[in-house]
Amino acid sequence: MEVGRAHRPVVVGVDGSGSAYRAVEWAAAEAVRRGAELRLVRAFSWTTSKRPVRDGGRVAQYRDELLKIARGQVARAARIAADVRPEVEATTQVAIGAPIEVLGSEARRAQLLVLGDRGLGGLTGLLLGSVAVGLAAHGACPVVIVRGERGGAGNEDRPVVVGIDDSSLSEAAMAFAFDAAATRGVGLVVVHAWSPTAIDDALAPVMDWDAATAEEDALLAERLTGWEQKHPEVAVRRTVVRDGAVRALVAASREAQLVVVGSRGRGNATGLLLGSVSHGVLHASHCPVAIVRPRTDS
Repeated sequence: MEVGRAHRPVVVGVDGSGSAYRAVEWAAAEAVRRGAELRLVRAFSWTTSKRPVRDGGRVAQYRDELLKIARGQVARAARIAADVRPEVEATTQVAIGAPIEVLGSEARRAQLLVLGDRGLGGLTGLLLGSVAVGLAAHGACPVVIVRGERGGAGNEDRPVVVGIDDSSLSEAAMAFAFDAAATRGVGLVVVHAWSPTAIDDALAPVMDWDAATAEEDALLAERLTGWEQKHPEVAVRRTVVRDGAVRALVAASREAQLVVVGSRGRGNATGLLLGSVSHGVLHASHCPVAIVRPRTDS
């Protein structure tokens, strides 16, 4: 476990949707596993506008009504967290601002940010829109998007899956995945999908694909040696496939409780690039997805 990590909370974005409440359940269990505080945050996107309104006298009343609803949503989230994990320590916050700004700020002080895959109000179109993609790509802390019909509930005995390529970004994903498997007491499936794009098409008919795959597997085994020594309690299964990474990871997600991928996102809260693999897995995974980048503390 990262030194000082337990002093940072697990933050979950709340917006009143069923998807967000499933994320609360997942986050409550994760906070208990990590020995961390659970922080339930509702972004309240109210801004003072200079545009004319039909009934200026009721604007303040309308705002107060919406604020009451928002507070009720985080209160319900706190009850849900207590129902699924009575031992969890939870705090709530309704913060004024746009979701990506509020949750981006929270992420800088968190060890994990958890979001549902669909939202209401300020988080409409969460998965397909800018909020989840932007927060996952920003990389202030790992971001988990809770996907799947039940948000992973009932899959606690299934393995953690991590996607590995040849980049240094995989190291952060690997560390997260080994830790997740160890704290859950389950196995880890390491998926390495490789594509023969560097091979001349003219050579394809005479290539020994089995030998090439075996070579990729040997390289992966060598790369995993240090991690397996560090986490001897985690049973590791290597999966090397000649296929696209998104297809391979989505297929593996059917029998997993969590899929972990790295992110190539960079920059600040706007104009972010998540990466084709992580973006593709986010949209199609059958279980929660963790997007991990190396942490940069300010």
